[in-house]
Amino acid sequence: MTTIHAIRSKRVVTPEGVRAATVHFRDGVIEAIAGYNDLPAGKKVYDAEESVVMPGLVDTHVHINEPGRTDWEGFETATRAAAAGGVTTLIDMPLNSIPATTTAAALETKRKAAANKCWVDVGFWGGVVPGNAQELRAMHEAGAFGFKCFLVPSSVDEFAHVTEGDLRAALPILAALDAPLLVHAELPGPIEEATKKLAKADPRKYKTWLQSRPPSSETKAVEMMIRVAREFKARVHIVHLSSELSLPLVRRAKKEGLRITAETCTHYLFFASSSIKNGQTEYKCAPPIRDLQNRKKLWAALGKATIDFVVSDHSPSPPAMKCLDSGDFLKAWGGIASLQLGLPAVWTKMRAQEYSLTQLARWMCAGPARLAGLEKHKGALAVGYDADFVVWNPEKRFVVRPKMLHHRHKLTPYANQSLRGIVETTFLRGEMIYDRGRFLGAPQGALLRRGER
Repeated sequence: MTTIHAIRSKRVVTPEGVRAATVHFRDGVIEAIAGYNDLPAGKKVYDAEESVVMPGLVDTHVHINEPGRTDWEGFETATRAAAAGGVTTLIDMPLNSIPATTTAAALETKRKAAANKCWVDVGFWGGVVPGNAQELRAMHEAGAFGFKCFLVPSSVDEFAHVTEGDLRAALPILAALDAPLLVHAELPGPIEEATKKLAKADPRKYKTWLQSRPPSSETKAVEMMIRVAREFKARVHIVHLSSELSLPLVRRAKKEGLRITAETCTHYLFFASSSIKNGQTEYKCAPPIRDLQNRKKLWAALGKATIDFVVSDHSPSPPAMKCLDSGDFLKAWGGIASLQLGLPAVWTKMRAQEYSLTQLARWMCAGPARLAGLEKHKGALAVGYDADFVVWNPEKRFVVRPKMLHHRHKLTPYANQSLRGIVETTFLRGEMIYDRGRFLGAPQGALLRRGER
């Protein structure tokens, strides 16, 4: 395959805006962003014409369950899906694999499992669980980008949820390391109270699942995390924020100057509870997808930077675990498979609200890169950054068919949805890895370590 030295387009998305430009790169790094007709003499140029050239997406919330549960999702299948969706960097969550990434030894086991299988660059979060505070520094030194915890049961035995007491043991260490703590922010109390009242409710109704995870479980958790972030001067990141009622809390914390950030997910921005029919357990996730008014408030919070960015929370499982036959929302596995579809799903909803390509890059490239400490070389088209690109057509529509998906199991609530925005080509550090349905060469994704290029 001929080596490519530049890529040009009428629509190149830079931090300063969208313009016609030629991006020059060498040895996997961007050398210059020049004029549209400023082409390198005698060198191969990829001409994207009218298609958009944007930084490769960074997805910091992905569950790759290898080793131990590779039949749910593995590194090869997940990273193929990422490449086909324009994602060039992802950070793997510490749970669902066996062992869970809660020790330095387990992190090394995870890295060995991923070796030579990744089509895109992959880094790893460590986990905070009861009793492992003494492991945090070692995981950080071994290259973990930060740490994730659950405040409610995670649904897997290997990754127990923490109490405020556990957080008080961990946060002084994380604050000293300046490492972010990513928090699944739901508290058990409100969920237990709600579940008692639903003892006779129909588990096939989405309303039953929705009522079993009330917004108060999230808001009380966010309140607690703001309080301990203030006390320990720690970096706290709220993952998959789902409720509009949490937004004023995050807004006030940011205004106070606390080190609080928040993400939301593609499915909260795309779906609404009113469209989910009885028994459609492919929509089950925790926290749940809420109503249309709530969705509108999440979009507004993104626009005002109360919510910092958007990720997938790709969390697949074998279809049998989704209880499709019974349609039981209370027994089904909670997780949505969407890694390949984030860009078109978000863009489809953005267009109607007149948000820009620059904002899209901020929400799906630069923002996640900043959380992981990769903002100096990932998530933007700028000199010195990795030559990671996604080339895509924002006008073209397509219908999601399961056979086009590359993650291990094809069950997804996006099936048969009409989306706008087709990923054409993906480059990783200057090398074309995906082109119009074909994967090129062999997996060449790097296993990233915190603090290393």
